[in-house]
Amino acid sequence: MSSLSGKTALVTGAQQGIGAAIARAFAREGANVVINWLDDQTGAEAVAADASGAGVEATLVQGDVSKPADIEKMLAAADALGGVDVLVNNAAIFPRVDFLEMTEADWDGLMAINLRGVFLMTQAACRRMVARGVGGAVVNLSSGAAFRGSPRGVHYVTGKAGIVGFTRAVSQEMAAKGIRCNAIAPGITDTAQPRYGMTEQEITEAFDNLPLSGAVEPADIAEAAVYLASDRARKVTGQTLHVNAGGYLW
Repeated sequence: MSSLSGKTALVTGAQQGIGAAIARAFAREGANVVINWLDDQTGAEAVAADASGAGVEATLVQGDVSKPADIEKMLAAADALGGVDVLVNNAAIFPRVDFLEMTEADWDGLMAINLRGVFLMTQAACRRMVARGVGGAVVNLSSGAAFRGSPRGVHYVTGKAGIVGFTRAVSQEMAAKGIRCNAIAPGITDTAQPRYGMTEQEITEAFDNLPLSGAVEPADIAEAAVYLASDRARKVTGQTLHVNAGGYLW
């Protein structure tokens, strides 16, 4: 039996990159998946097609994690598949802004998605998990940037650091309910995100300089998510798992 067989997982921001890899990996491990997307329907449909090809149910839900009404749509879709067992908070933005030029709107806009959205999604999902009485797992995507900083990313670094603390606190409150909450902190990963702030040469050099040299792929992050979502991690909660090929400076 696959490690997530019979489970229903909701993955936010699953239209591309790490979120898409996690949704695909969960499907291969037997989970039905709710694939949240925002602005790339074609990408989301490709993820859903791959998930369905793995023999599970896949549902697409467009929505913004900062909007409670959209969150309700996502969780209703999970209800239709038996109820949410696993939540992956992956949706995030990183508009790079110089600190001295950063406006309140820059700060608030990022926090609405990257931190408040994680709070709203997690609270709503946990309420359903508690009502069902079967426990569950939450996996939050933090970032290596929370531990090392990132140029033109004071708001992003702060939000991702907040996820680490949020994860620890939620894990303590939800443990008695059978709900585990963990985080993953990816280092530089071969997705679109670093390309908004680095050249291809800089990205290649960063990968080459990792202790475990070579590109870190979204699939590497997805494997960590599968572990944390599965019963193999039944005694793991409140933790942040670094997946960075040893590259704590990236």
